[in-house]
Amino acid sequence: MPDDDAPPLRPVAGAVVAHEGRVLLVRRRVAVGGLSWQFPAGKVEPGETCEEAAVRETKEEAGLDVVAVARLGERVHPLTGRHVSYTACAMVGGTAHAADADEIAEVAWVTLSEIPQYIPYGLFEPVQRHLDVVLGP
Repeated sequence: MPDDDAPPLRPVAGAVVAHEGRVLLVRRRVAVGGLSWQFPAGKVEPGETCEEAAVRETKEEAGLDVVAVARLGERVHPLTGRHVSYTACAMVGGTAHAADADEIAEVAWVTLSEIPQYIPYGLFEPVQRHLDVVLGP
């Protein structure tokens, strides 16, 4: 039975970073709700916007400097039950690597056609539409 007095879980912000025909994915050391490979993401801190959190999490997890370009959408994630906001981001500096070695096992730049190998359950439709445009032929 859920605890109605428990504070709500903080929303999660995900960064969709496309660069040179590929999108950045990170593999978590510990899968969350069945998720292993995913976009850089983490909890939105108090006083922070979802866009700011997406930028911060990309730096913390993958060592990349990015800027928020557009909010793509939000949903309750079907595998984790968490409220997730997705923000398209543009890379402005750095080299992708597992910057938070305690949390991130590896990073990968993947093409549109490779995404199903990493995320077999499919992407949130607004994210898929965005990637079809920015990574498509």
